[in-house]
Amino acid sequence: MSEHGFSGTPLWQKTLAQRPRSDDHRTQRERLRASYLALRDNAAVLLAENARSMPDFTVHDISHVDALWETASLMCGEQIGLNPAEAYVLGCAFVLHDAAMGAAAYRMSVPDALGQQRWRDLVSVAYFHRQGCWPDQDELDAPPVEIAEACQATAIRETHAEQAQQLVDQPWRSSSGNQIFLISDLQLREAYGPLIGELAASHWWSVDKLAERFRTVKGSLTWQPAEWIIEPLKLACILRLADAAQIDSRRAPTFLFSLRKPEGIAREHWRFQEHVSRPHLNGDRLTYTSLRPFLPRDASAWWLALDYLRGVDRELKKVDALLHDLGHRRLAARAVAGVASPERFAELFPVSDWRPIDATVKVSDVPALVETLGGEQLYGKEPEVAVRELIQNAQDAICARQVMEPDFTNGRIDVRLTETDGFWCLEICDNGIGMDEETLVHGLLDFGTSGWSSTRIRSRLPGLADGGFQPTGRFGIGFFSVFLLGDQVELITRRYDASVADARRLTFDGPARRPLLMPMSARDRAASGTTVRVKLKSNPYDMQGLLRRTYSDQLGQLIRRIVLENAVPIRIQDPYVTEPDIVAPFSLATGESDEVFDRLYPPLTENWRTGQEKQRLQLRDAFTERATELLDESGQRIGLATLWTDLNYQGKGIYRGVIPVNGFLADQTMAFAGYLAGQPSRASRDQASLVANPDQVRRWLSTQEQRLRDVGHFGDSVQLELAATLHAAFDDIADDIAFALTADGLLQPANIAAWAAQRDEIVVASGPNVAVRTRPPQVYHYLSGQNVVLPDNWVVLSQRAPSPPFASVFPDLVNRDAEYEFARNHVTLTWEKAWWRMSGDLSGLFVRALCEAWSCPVEALLSPVAKRQWSDFFYLDGPIQDPVWGYLFQRPANSGPR
Repeated sequence: MSEHGFSGTPLWQKTLAQRPRSDDHRTQRERLRASYLALRDNAAVLLAENARSMPDFTVHDISHVDALWETASLMCGEQIGLNPAEAYVLGCAFVLHDAAMGAAAYRMSVPDALGQQRWRDLVSVAYFHRQGCWPDQDELDAPPVEIAEACQATAIRETHAEQAQQLVDQPWRSSSGNQIFLISDLQLREAYGPLIGELAASHWWSVDKLAERFRTVKGSLTWQPAEWIIEPLKLACILRLADAAQIDSRRAPTFLFSLRKPEGIAREHWRFQEHVSRPHLNGDRLTYTSLRPFLPRDASAWWLALDYLRGVDRELKKVDALLHDLGHRRLAARAVAGVASPERFAELFPVSDWRPIDATVKVSDVPALVETLGGEQLYGKEPEVAVRELIQNAQDAICARQVMEPDFTNGRIDVRLTETDGFWCLEICDNGIGMDEETLVHGLLDFGTSGWSSTRIRSRLPGLADGGFQPTGRFGIGFFSVFLLGDQVELITRRYDASVADARRLTFDGPARRPLLMPMSARDRAASGTTVRVKLKSNPYDMQGLLRRTYSDQLGQLIRRIVLENAVPIRIQDPYVTEPDIVAPFSLATGESDEVFDRLYPPLTENWRTGQEKQRLQLRDAFTERATELLDESGQRIGLATLWTDLNYQGKGIYRGVIPVNGFLADQTMAFAGYLAGQPSRASRDQASLVANPDQVRRWLSTQEQRLRDVGHFGDSVQLELAATLHAAFDDIADDIAFALTADGLLQPANIAAWAAQRDEIVVASGPNVAVRTRPPQVYHYLSGQNVVLPDNWVVLSQRAPSPPFASVFPDLVNRDAEYEFARNHVTLTWEKAWWRMSGDLSGLFVRALCEAWSCPVEALLSPVAKRQWSDFFYLDGPIQDPVWGYLFQRPANSGPR
């Protein structure tokens, strides 16, 4: 809209424009008009600064303010009239509502204006969404530039409404030191300023809040006509809808788009708005059209236009319902035309060379989705998963309260199993931070949204990040695992700083039905914190019941199995045990070796397990002797473990290595004993990958190899069992590590050359008919179990591949010969492709050493095998008549004498 083009709009003409004939209120009208124009001129400079802070946003300068007069005229139509005082207040709110969309509107830096607590909470959430983990204090103090910039944009966007409310009374200093106010007329500023500020802020509020805040009609000023009363609710509705509906090419000029080059979703906003023509009113429908067709490259912008205008449609309908319900005159615009379906929308916003089909994923029945994903389909059939998730939530709640209330030191989790009239209930209670109704509805019940990483929820608890709070929840669906245990669930909660009257009860009758939310009755005095009580679907002592993985059917054993470290005490009340079982706070990162072992593999206290406890103590001594720390880059322990070889045999596979996620059992492995910290691979957290990077794991493996050598537990059997893992990690092994067997015995890298030099043909045997037994080292026939006597020129490599999690940390692709990666897509098994496949494992190590011993290239060994179609097979002397597959390598004729 051209300069002062707003003055031609019906709304301006009917209210503040100069009258061509006699005007009984000329003086009063002129005062309001002059004040508005002065405000507009002052604010134009401030609004021009918005683009500096928010360059990716569409235009939010004075042209947007001017256009609001036009859009507001559409909203009012002939049904709604405004008097000059109302037009003045509304116009001032137009000017100020987006005036704080830039850093220039803040008298201090945006972080300082927001408050350091809120700023750090914002940084914490942004860091989590970008990095997948919570920041430490140093990262909060000095976040990466891209996160700081994103947070400043978010902070401005989220606070610009409340900051706009302050701009009426905010002074600026001129070069001569005089104060400058946006509204220079003192009487108008003092009389209308608070209402203008509230109206400016209200465009960011919910529609329901408008009715609460703007019910009272304001009388006219003493120097104005008595009929110039102000209806704030009417003005708030007009501002809200005019701002939402004011989208067209004026807000996204094509040349400005080329200059600013917005990215991501902002780019799509620009792209769709530069297509949009000025809206018009058709009946009660606000109608938008496109200036030109959307090409395939602009398809996402077309869909964004539809989504945005559907949002405008919802706003129009909400406001219309509000005004209707309150008995107020309704606005002329009550809906947006064409947004009911993509097909109808395409009539107004045509497309070229493509057809819009709404194939987005829709969730029409949210309760059914929760039923499908909230239990077995997501978490499997392990009921202990639900116990883990509920205890984790309880611990997060207590840690959050400790941050918000530093003097709170008696946090505790209570876990009870009770039986009443034949029905069993599990109850998990904490005295943590608790939840208010807003958090219940928009945090806990928002399936798939982790409340702790929601800025909406975090804003209700400012200071969490500043206090170092790092929640363990991640996927936002943990609570719904409770339906693994049963369908009837009751949750009682009261926020730590709320009154008893604010407590709420939430009850579920299965995940497919909508929950019932109600206040607690006066006689039920809920303590601060949260209690979750679930009626178990099966007896906990059944074969497939809750306690099925315990030795003695005790709840305490279950809790100790899954809670490997905890920040607060957990008191467990078992129905058949008189005294409660207390799980004291413990940290895996700081515990001594024997303490860590006891926490991972608790003492066996039952009388009938005395012998097993004696063995456990022996294994603990061995663990203490052999375990070494896995450290992160800051030197913090993220693991304490030993490669579990001969000890695994002694422990009969019971003492498996643990991969905890945030201190809770997630995965187990036979590769080591002890723990290596993990991160979840999926929401059920029954699979986990290590938090350590490959270099950190390599350093730990080096310490392990050296420790096992030092204590005399790196014998032949251990070497055969660890050779593949060490090679996967380092792309090599020490010269003295046995990795294969021959007729002469063990083969190490150091003696390959001498052994190969004595032979012109070598068979590398493999397949199911020959295998390496490590204890004691021996080649045997896999099917019959009989030992095998190898011919003089045969070699069998250790077939003990790296176990999880090392197989995923060091995939064999990493060590493969990059020079031959071109062959990975060969459609037949060429010698190059075969070499690329084997070059990263022990086979590659042996072939390289053989080539060096025989002074020949890899091709000279593998090409003849490829020409024989990889069909070499051999027979052993003796009773075993099955063919043995393998490779026959022959010394090339030109490789020199033996």
